[in-house]
Amino acid sequence: MNIPMLLQHPHRDFLKVLLRTLYRRYHFILPSSTHLRSGIPCAQPFSSLGLHHAKRMLPSNVLTRKLCLQTTLKEQTEGLSDKEQRLVDELYTGLIQGQRACLAEAITLIESTHNRKKELAQVLLQKVLVRHREQEKLNKGKPLAFRVGLSGPPGAGKSTFIEYFGKMLTERGHKLSVLAVDPSSCTSGGSLLGDKTRMTELSRDMNAYIRPSPTRGTLGGVTRTTNEAVLLCEGGGYDIILIETVGVGQSEFAVADMVDMFVLLLPPAGGDELQGIKRGIIEMADLVAITKSDGDLVVPARRIQAEYVSALKLLRRRSGVWRPKVIRISARSGEGITEMWDTMKEFQDVMLASGELTAKRQKQQKVWMWNLIQENVVEHFRTHPTVREQIPLLEKRVLSGALSPGLAADLLLKAFKSRD
Repeated sequence: MNIPMLLQHPHRDFLKVLLRTLYRRYHFILPSSTHLRSGIPCAQPFSSLGLHHAKRMLPSNVLTRKLCLQTTLKEQTEGLSDKEQRLVDELYTGLIQGQRACLAEAITLIESTHNRKKELAQVLLQKVLVRHREQEKLNKGKPLAFRVGLSGPPGAGKSTFIEYFGKMLTERGHKLSVLAVDPSSCTSGGSLLGDKTRMTELSRDMNAYIRPSPTRGTLGGVTRTTNEAVLLCEGGGYDIILIETVGVGQSEFAVADMVDMFVLLLPPAGGDELQGIKRGIIEMADLVAITKSDGDLVVPARRIQAEYVSALKLLRRRSGVWRPKVIRISARSGEGITEMWDTMKEFQDVMLASGELTAKRQKQQKVWMWNLIQENVVEHFRTHPTVREQIPLLEKRVLSGALSPGLAADLLLKAFKSRD
């Protein structure tokens, strides 16, 4: 359940305690109007919850930030030690100068789960974001980079395609960044991170940067920091960002909320071809590419192409100016790769001219903001001392059938509320 839903939820006191728990160290001023900035109406004004102009000061050794409608860079940097300030400045300077080592260290910083490092990462991201906005103004409001999401089932040839495609782009003068998300083991939590090893030629190219990242169990196969890594790569001067997902089903929907164009790669001769036509996945695709269209697979590739062309005609279009296309490609022979890039550029030009691309990016930022809020709300709820003690007992009673899940949830909410 997200924050807007909580505001309309009958557990008014629960929200009150929740906000105080989440931000008990922060100085914050919340408006008393009945609408959030996102335009979503609240069931009660914040003043009725006793939170209007509530103030809580930070300790001197904690990063000073204000939870208000506008957060400035100056407010974020207050409270940093000299060593921390030098670290942020060095990473920022090296990043905008195109130093790959600084980009790698910056992404490592935002992926950290350490609370202090997460705060430093947000300071760095804010500095990059300020410069990013300035650069876009100089570019007449046009995006500095083209973000492309690549997904498909295992064995579709995603890594092979990226290497051939990436080499072609770097030879044409582009700077390419590949964010390859690798699935983590449910048993050990580790990841092979083998995507980079399958791109030997591209990994040696100085105009390409490949960053494999573990999912760490994130639903959808896209980490919560992938969106922030995209911003860092753009700050490092990379004008094409490819996000390769694990292709496990939900990843298609997650990556579609952070890219300009979503490309679905599908292999030919995969058995019952119509099984690949899943309405939700196909609806998300702006371009469908049938891979391995060479040798004996040319005939089945043509047949699958015709099937998907027919299927797309039955689906509702997501864009008012772009109709998804189906093409055949081969990373081994190079057939269709150049034409595919021309189609991708056509998509970018059409979406920019219509204004849909700008609106899409704005909507994506809002989606990810609420996703992160929801994730943090659940985490703070689970780590509440009283709730943490009650969870094992209530889970045991639910498993034994002695307690309904709904009643167990109500008891945990009451335990959380009792903190006030």
